[in-house]
Amino acid sequence: MHTLSGRRALVTGGSRGIGAAIVTRLAADGASVAFTWTRAVQAAEQVEAAHGARGFQVDAADRAGVIALAEHIGPLDIAVINAGVGLIGDCLTLDAASVDRLIDVNVRGAWIAAVEAGRRMREDGRIILVGSILADAVHAPGAAAYAMTKAAIQGLTRGLARDFGARRITVNCIQPGATDTDMNPATGPFAAALHADMAIPRHSTPAEIAGLAAWLAGPEAAMVTGATLTMDGGFLA
Repeated sequence: MHTLSGRRALVTGGSRGIGAAIVTRLAADGASVAFTWTRAVQAAEQVEAAHGARGFQVDAADRAGVIALAEHIGPLDIAVINAGVGLIGDCLTLDAASVDRLIDVNVRGAWIAAVEAGRRMREDGRIILVGSILADAVHAPGAAAYAMTKAAIQGLTRGLARDFGARRITVNCIQPGATDTDMNPATGPFAAALHADMAIPRHSTPAEIAGLAAWLAGPEAAMVTGATLTMDGGFLA
């Protein structure tokens, strides 16, 4: 069922993992999809070839680049703000430049992309931000900086939902838990410990996260806005 036929979508960070799965699902549901990527050129080319999506090499923290891309693409119906970087380590010894980069991409980049997409978005549009369950609970040391950036996404979601609501643009946040990607593989060294705290003891798949994004992007979610939807197998239950 092509529930998104005629809709124009942009996915930031769409060449790998959750982002690539969202590009795949939105295209399968009939949307015309563009996506950004930063370094994974071969992965981006594969996504383009497989789904007819258009890839653009734009750094999420590059305000001028994001604005230029938004102007080039034109009015959107769907924006999925997925681009992000991870950083785990002792807060007392983390490299300052790495923390600055984390904030630039995960917070400033999310703000820039969401606001510029909303500026040009048609009525009845959808903005979806990808956060993390670490915004709600940090179960181990070393994640303070990353958790801080994902908590900011919750506030951004609620604020923009108010700002754009009069135009029937919804703004929501998806918070994945353990998801089988290069950053956190289901066979990785931390998998068993994560599964021990989950009601459903397995990693989510990127396709499952993409399914939730597609629902939020579709007509049935027209009255869901300012919400944070968690998909974590009961890790926070």
